[in-house]
Amino acid sequence: MGKGKRICILTGLLALTLTLVYSWQAEETAPAAMEYALRLFDSSYVHNVDLELEDFDRFLEEADREAYVPCRVTIDAETFSQVGLRVKGNNSRRLTSEYGLSRYSLKLEFDHYIRGGNYYGLDKLSLDASFQDNSYLKTWLAYDMMAFMNVPAPLCSFVWIRINGEPWGLYLAVEEPEDGFILRNGGDGSTRLYKPDYRSLRDANEDLALKYLGDDPDLYPNIFDNAKVPTSYRDRQRLIRALERLDKGEDIEQAVNVDQVLRYFTVQVFVMNWDSYIGQTGHNYFLWEQDGMLSMLPWDYNLAFGTYALGKTDPVKDPNVLINYPVNTPAQGSVMLNRPLYHKLMQYPEYLSRYHQYFDALLSDYFESGRFESRLDQIAGMIGCYVNEDPTAFCDYEDHVLAVQTLRQVCLLRAEAIRGQLSGDYPITLRQQQENPGIGVDASHIRLEDLGDFGDLKKE
Repeated sequence: MGKGKRICILTGLLALTLTLVYSWQAEETAPAAMEYALRLFDSSYVHNVDLELEDFDRFLEEADREAYVPCRVTIDAETFSQVGLRVKGNNSRRLTSEYGLSRYSLKLEFDHYIRGGNYYGLDKLSLDASFQDNSYLKTWLAYDMMAFMNVPAPLCSFVWIRINGEPWGLYLAVEEPEDGFILRNGGDGSTRLYKPDYRSLRDANEDLALKYLGDDPDLYPNIFDNAKVPTSYRDRQRLIRALERLDKGEDIEQAVNVDQVLRYFTVQVFVMNWDSYIGQTGHNYFLWEQDGMLSMLPWDYNLAFGTYALGKTDPVKDPNVLINYPVNTPAQGSVMLNRPLYHKLMQYPEYLSRYHQYFDALLSDYFESGRFESRLDQIAGMIGCYVNEDPTAFCDYEDHVLAVQTLRQVCLLRAEAIRGQLSGDYPITLRQQQENPGIGVDASHIRLEDLGDFGDLKKE
């Protein structure tokens, strides 16, 4: 056994001890357990995933097609045959190819070739390559925060991947929200799940923004064409009625799970993720509808923590601007006015007050309590030796260590900035910031690029 693997085992045992301390606390409030949650998504250690497929070189050459190929998958020594495998991602896939790399994020679909195929109840999972995330931790951390705030979030765990017998690297396995996710989170046969997305950013994409456009379901292709379970005309009409109530700003609690949505936005705004509903793109979320009530669920955080710059002609990179970004206006007015699920709720003083209360809880119980740093140390310690041996890593090990340190500082400074906003010491809206420039935490020593930037991508 090599020295590196022995170190991994020792750090893994320490991480397991720390994980058990937190896992027993969560058991009473956890959703109904699916068996896959207790297997692959036991996050106390790094799992092994072996992929076997014919002509892997051709698979990489045809990555842009995002076509499925049959694959033999072994998860922790248990083998599943005829599993669908494809490359996933949009800009990450394109840029990985343009930089001459082959470390793509992947998707495994257990029922693609075999009707009813599954991994202990799981239909599909993603294998996230940590593109533009030298820490490997941004997505994991965002989901950990969401789960802490009782927002239904995908399960995730770290996995060491081998392809056709050769080491490929450390990835993050992420539960894809489909049938298994619905059941795990208390849904039933009446639950409908959507992953709204744009066809082109040149379009208005008003349905993606959750605007009411009329009663015709054909006016909402970005929503209904991306249903994760089959939907009927009646299902679509039920969702449209909820959007109409939201548009009118009347009887909102008959259309929106307000408490859950406020908890979601609390974390979403904290992590400064503008490749999202509150950003220019307006996507990267799941929409859960049950009995005419809408909930928003999290997805895709590799560009969170102020690192989203794709497609922007003049991206903001000033850490003082980003880390002090005000929680009451988490985007420019032109965006906020076109995001009714956020904008309409915040017009109600009682909802705005509850939103602030959730921030207070997140700061007090997750960050100021020491939980955040303990969790970060636990997981970073568990994966560090794997990153050091990762043959396809986007960064060097030293850059990974720096990214973890930077992520820690970014989160602690962000927590300090928001605490100051809640107490009235710092501006809490963009207008207040314009009237009181320069007031907030000093984050000038932070380089957000150290979390992962295009300059880190190296040719193979």
